[in-house]
Amino acid sequence: MDDPFKVGGEMKFIQQILGFLNKLVIIIGGIAVLALMSLATINVCFRIFGKPYGGTYELVAFLGAVVTAFALGYTQKKRSHIVVDIFTDRYPEKLKKIVESIGFFVCTIFFAIIAWVILRWGLQIARSGEVSETLKIVYYPFIFCVAIGFLVLSFTLLVDFLNTLIKQGDNQ
Repeated sequence: MDDPFKVGGEMKFIQQILGFLNKLVIIIGGIAVLALMSLATINVCFRIFGKPYGGTYELVAFLGAVVTAFALGYTQKKRSHIVVDIFTDRYPEKLKKIVESIGFFVCTIFFAIIAWVILRWGLQIARSGEVSETLKIVYYPFIFCVAIGFLVLSFTLLVDFLNTLIKQGDNQ
């Protein structure tokens, strides 16, 4: 009988898709950082001459949301999020892995729900035709970007969860 935890090409393919998605959103996030910095710098320079650009605050806020959301999955993939392991450090290795896999599973569900709620909010804003206060631009695309960022994070956590199951299956 085949071992359900012995996964070959399927897991590698999923990890390649995840790698591509994380690279894509981190590149877009990097472009957003450059735009944000440029906009803020230009606005400061114009302010010196008494000609500040109206709406800079709005654009910086929208771009900041994109930057933050698009960095989530990549940061998880690189294991750069803050981890508080004061209690689990003392656990036996097997129990650590179980706690870690439960954590990945719970976080996968939690952030998938967040992505879903943000997506629904974006759809509601899109249907209503709501625009930003100062610049009067539609801002639901930025909301969708935040939902995508949380979706990529959720997918990354799901892959981490599956990897911990595979590693636990290999150790048995």
